[in-house]
Amino acid sequence: MTVRFRARHGIIVALDADSADACKRSIDLTTGIEGVVGYKLGMTMALRLGLAESVRQLRAHTDLPLLYDHQKAGPDVFDMAAKFSAICAEAKVDGLILFPVAGPRAVAGFVGEALKRGILPLVGGDLPFPDYNVSGGGYVADDALERIIDEAIKAGADHFVVPGNTTAKLEHHAKRLKAKNPVFVVPGIGPLGGKLGELIPAAQGCSVYGVVGRAVYGAPDQAAAARALVAEAMAAAP
Repeated sequence: MTVRFRARHGIIVALDADSADACKRSIDLTTGIEGVVGYKLGMTMALRLGLAESVRQLRAHTDLPLLYDHQKAGPDVFDMAAKFSAICAEAKVDGLILFPVAGPRAVAGFVGEALKRGILPLVGGDLPFPDYNVSGGGYVADDALERIIDEAIKAGADHFVVPGNTTAKLEHHAKRLKAKNPVFVVPGIGPLGGKLGELIPAAQGCSVYGVVGRAVYGAPDQAAAARALVAEAMAAAP
């Protein structure tokens, strides 16, 4: 696995616009901005064009890491992990966002198979919505992410997806994992309430990358929006 982000803190732009051309335009406007460290490829482009073709087209516009978000892959039987990771490797994605909520064997399978194929696993299990966890009226146990992360570390992962709509969860996981030098990828920035300037200090010195979609691709000036978010991150860095 050779994926390394080019800055200690920054943003990952989510390519969730409605068309492939709009996604490519977002890349063209932001890929040269220091602190933009990668792109999250989601369902809109992958379902229209196929994963391999999507990566091929995007790679013509940037050499930054392309992280595939298969609508939170991993909540599946563990023996699908090898097939899924093999297809993603053939498509030449750099990283996979995984939510292996199906249990410890799913964590070990999806994380292990990604690593085996040289793909960076970014492991989560929680979303930046108040009604996701049981305590907020949702269906997922409040400590699910903690248990998933612990299993993922055993399997070799060190990049974790933690909700950033507030600082509470990031601060909790940073405190307990700091000695393991984790990297945090944080959705929930902008419209969902998260602020990079508050999240980075909450991370106890760990690297933080905000995942931003509408705050960039929906902005009238995408480059200016990306620069402002990066500046906020850098100003908050210790």
